[in-house]
Amino acid sequence: MKILSWFLVLAGVFGLIAVRMFEEPLFYDPFLQYFKSADKNAIFPLYDWGSLILGHLFRFVLNLIFSLVIVQFLFKNTRWTAQSAALIVIAFAITLPIYLYCIHTNFEIGYLFSFYIRRFVIQPLVLLLIIPVFYYRWKLEK
Repeated sequence: MKILSWFLVLAGVFGLIAVRMFEEPLFYDPFLQYFKSADKNAIFPLYDWGSLILGHLFRFVLNLIFSLVIVQFLFKNTRWTAQSAALIVIAFAITLPIYLYCIHTNFEIGYLFSFYIRRFVIQPLVLLLIIPVFYYRWKLEK
């Protein structure tokens, strides 16, 4: 049973890696190349609001599923998995509108600020905070 749990944790990790590796063909995001150029003077790309939001939502759902698989099979606690889901959804619900506002204003609020807010929208960064917190909780309960 332990081997299966570790296999599923690794499957979740590889799922997150796959989302990152195949981001260009999977998701509509004209800002991928914009930020890859690392030039704040690059031409602001044209974009479609609907496709952009749907692309970010699709990516979020995939990242959420893989993140929850990791949390569930690392700690085997459905309450913690539900708490993780709530934290991840809350973080996304806060950062997505901020990022969309940054896009709406052509990143006038700041190139680096927009870059890092975008990271919270498209990457499962909250998972990197959740795992150590739950590990510490798990150790305290033992």
